[in-house]
Amino acid sequence: MTAKTYNVLFLCTGNSARSVMSEAILNKEGAGRFKAYSAGSMPTGRVNPHVRPIIEACGFSLEDFRSKSWDEFAAPGAPTLDFIFTVCDNAAGEVCPIWPGQPISAHWGVEDPAAVEGTEAEVAAAFAEAARLLGNRIRLFVNLPLASIDKMSLPAKLKDIGQA
Repeated sequence: MTAKTYNVLFLCTGNSARSVMSEAILNKEGAGRFKAYSAGSMPTGRVNPHVRPIIEACGFSLEDFRSKSWDEFAAPGAPTLDFIFTVCDNAAGEVCPIWPGQPISAHWGVEDPAAVEGTEAEVAAAFAEAARLLGNRIRLFVNLPLASIDKMSLPAKLKDIGQA
């Protein structure tokens, strides 16, 4: 018997940094149990180059990722989503498309490392900190006993993780 693979979408406005890092981290940490995607409400059209070290640490190449619209995941033929996480406050407040299958959603806000101004080291530190926070939440998420948690209590647990 094969265990279910859960489809997870990470949303951010620009889909250039936090959501892309989340996609890479979950695809590494949850390999086999989860398939992660990322998208944005107003995608920038490019992945921020500062995410390269995080993506490469997960075993992927920056070229494996692209900045894309969340409309791709509301269109016919898109993967059926089980979970949707917003990782920026702007995306959390936007009116989202209607997602087929009624996925469970939660907000895991993280400060935007792309907004940090400073030296190269300061910017790199901001990206590393965002990846650390997202990684901690993702590791908690992948270790939830999803099959044994009822759909009514799961949103509260996901919200708790978002505050971790």
